[in-house]
Amino acid sequence: MRFRCCANTAERSAIVPGTVSTLHTFIDTHPRLFVLTGAGISTDSGIPDYRDGQGAWKRSPPMTLQMFMSGPPARARYWARGMIGWRHFSSVSPNLAHRALARMEHEGRIELLLTQNVDGLHEAAGSLNVVDLHGRLDRVRCMQCGDITTRSSMQARLEEANPAWLALQATVAPDGDADLDEVDFSAFVIPTCTVCGGILKPDVVFFGENVPRARVDTAWAHLARADAMLVVGSSLMVYSGYRFVLEASRKGLPIASVNLGVTRADALIDVKIEQSVTDALAPYA
Repeated sequence: MRFRCCANTAERSAIVPGTVSTLHTFIDTHPRLFVLTGAGISTDSGIPDYRDGQGAWKRSPPMTLQMFMSGPPARARYWARGMIGWRHFSSVSPNLAHRALARMEHEGRIELLLTQNVDGLHEAAGSLNVVDLHGRLDRVRCMQCGDITTRSSMQARLEEANPAWLALQATVAPDGDADLDEVDFSAFVIPTCTVCGGILKPDVVFFGENVPRARVDTAWAHLARADAMLVVGSSLMVYSGYRFVLEASRKGLPIASVNLGVTRADALIDVKIEQSVTDALAPYA
């Protein structure tokens, strides 16, 4: 099997519509993989994703930094929904795909695992060399003094301050959210920082917020040492992840994708496997 290797995209051969066998050949051919994962790798763990097979939003777009910082109403809505959604989110476990990538890393096959997810499931599965591009939902940061606390301690404070909300049930949504609609959030009490009284925000990168420079620089350094790129469970619609595929293509690295549906980078991908992420990676678990 021939994989594309020319740095000039116009000269690259046509995309290979892959099978699981094609994927395994790709992985075995390239021992220093730069792996980028997205929401699709965690759906089998019970965390919904954001987009459909055509890359469109399944629900309203997630919270932006500007909206979160606009005032108490937006923050009350966010934390009330998050208080309900955390019950499920905090109980999820890694699936076979997470464990497969962890094992591949331990066998020396992975240069870096860069994840767009905020669920911490790669680390829970045993992966060590992970960059959480968009942060981790299990941490909470003060926007004023920078103090970091755990999301579990924030949950305890939310529940103590809002006992009347504990009986509410809602449909689970992506990233610890819940579809809590037609509810008056004005009476919801939002705890503040215990150090300075500042605004508390999950330690994740919201839309409209910049990814910390150190994370990006670390990813670039590892991409420079990789011999191929593997995208797992991402439509790549968000530029913060897509830019790494652009750079891999510019460098002439072979690129494989495992994702159900279209991706923003379909024109750059060499091998595309439109199958379940778990099924595709299970043999490596």
